Amino acid sequence: MKEGRFNFRVAGIIIADGHLLICREDDDDYAMLPGGRVELGEDSLLSLKREIAEEIALPAEIGPMVATSESFYRREGEDFHELGFFYVVTLLGQGPNGNSPWLERQDEGHDLQFHWVPLAGDGLEKFNLLPRWLPNFLRDLPKTHAHVIHDERGA
Repeated sequence: MKEGRFNFRVAGIIIADGHLLICREDDDDYAMLPGGRVELGEDSLLSLKREIAEEIALPAEIGPMVATSESFYRREGEDFHELGFFYVVTLLGQGPNGNSPWLERQDEGHDLQFHWVPLAGDGLEKFNLLPRWLPNFLRDLPKTHAHVIHDERGA
C-alpha cells in the first residue's frame, strides 16, 4: 500500500537445551524465528506447518500459540505494520550439536542458515534477532498467552 507494507507473519519458538533456533537469510543483517508469511486464505497453524516443512524439512510438532504481536517499524525507507502469531514448536529428536550454522537450506531463492543460540547471555542480540522485543520475551516466556504491541517508528 502507499502508506507502507502490511505483513502477517507466523513463527515457531523452537527451544532445546536452553538454546533457541533462529534463522538468517543470505541478504539480511538480522535474524528471525523460523516461519514466514501467512498466505491469503490460509490459517496460521497450517501456514506454520507449511513454513517449517519448506524451511527446515524435519519432523516437527506444532504446540500452542503463546503470543500475538503488533509491530510497527521502518526498514529500507518503508513503514511496516506486522501482525505476528508465535507458536511453540518441537523438532523431534533435534537440538544443538555444536555446529554453527546447524542447518543450511535454500528457500524461495534464498540461502538460509539456522543457528542454535543460547537464551542466556547476549547471543540473540549479537545475531540481531528481530523484532527487538523478542530476546527478552523469549528468556522469560509467560505462562499464558501474551499480546505484545511494539512501536519503534519513533525510535
